[in-house]
Amino acid sequence: MSAEHRPPEEHPPAALPKLLSALLYAGSSFLITVVNKTVLTSFRFPSYLCLGIGQMFTTIVVLYVAKMSLAVQFQDFDRSILLKIFPLPLLYVGNHVTGLASTKKLSLPMFTVLRKFTILMTMILEAYVLRKTFPKRIVYSVVAIVFGALVAASSDLAFDLEGYTFILLNDAFTAASGVYTKKKLGDQELGKYGVLFYNSLFIVLPTLLASAATGDLHEAAVFEDWTQATFVFCFLMSCFMGFVLMYSIVLCSYYNSALTTTVVGAIKNVAVAYIGIFVGGDYIFSWENFLGLSICMSGGLVYSYLTFNNKPSVVKAEGLQELRVDMTEDSRKH
Repeated sequence: MSAEHRPPEEHPPAALPKLLSALLYAGSSFLITVVNKTVLTSFRFPSYLCLGIGQMFTTIVVLYVAKMSLAVQFQDFDRSILLKIFPLPLLYVGNHVTGLASTKKLSLPMFTVLRKFTILMTMILEAYVLRKTFPKRIVYSVVAIVFGALVAASSDLAFDLEGYTFILLNDAFTAASGVYTKKKLGDQELGKYGVLFYNSLFIVLPTLLASAATGDLHEAAVFEDWTQATFVFCFLMSCFMGFVLMYSIVLCSYYNSALTTTVVGAIKNVAVAYIGIFVGGDYIFSWENFLGLSICMSGGLVYSYLTFNNKPSVVKAEGLQELRVDMTEDSRKH
């Protein structure tokens, strides 16, 4: 009986933060995809690296001001910070760069479909790193998602090898970043704000140097639309939304799990993919592609339904709260 009464004691206080953090991530992820697509495709801004630098710089400034005004608290810089946060900075910059590059190269529907592989990669990493197991019905729904993604991608009339490479690398970086962010959030000194701040702080200068060395920074500086108020507004909105997105990812991972955060992203992608068919102008329709999209999205919805309907049990291990699927319900019936 004590085991039966434990979930009601633990879940109600965390239920609202879990839901709100998931909604914040879904909303910010949807908005930044549209804004980035506008900046990189509609305005043809030549530098996705500079856009990423703007997002990192915004994160640093916002959190520094918040820390100085005592609105948030996190550990002051010292020599131990780099060891505590590694390898998150590398994963963070990889996720930023490949995500922006793939957004520029691919149509919105294909971008969101190929992002589904993040779910499979996250499951594999959680099984390997966090030693988690998943019921067969969850695995089958993931297979359906991947199958739909393959069908859609195989008939993509706008096939772009570079774009596909970037998006698959982005999937791997996102999955690894989610799993290791969950582990690093157990450090009470760093906290979620420290993870965000020091991630951006450690990588903004190397990214800026790389952008300058490749000529990317120069192309951005001489971009002709800097005098247009509409473009400047979209660019600044992208920078601010980059901060909101990274904060929402860390917050969602803090209250949930890396896999739950990925699932929320999959739900968001349902809306983005179908809106992208009618809005954006860069989607080339074919029945095979549309069928693949539908299979992929249906699998995502089923996966999400199974995940959120399984009354997870919260297990605290090494200061981390990990969301585990309750697999004892079936055994109790027999």
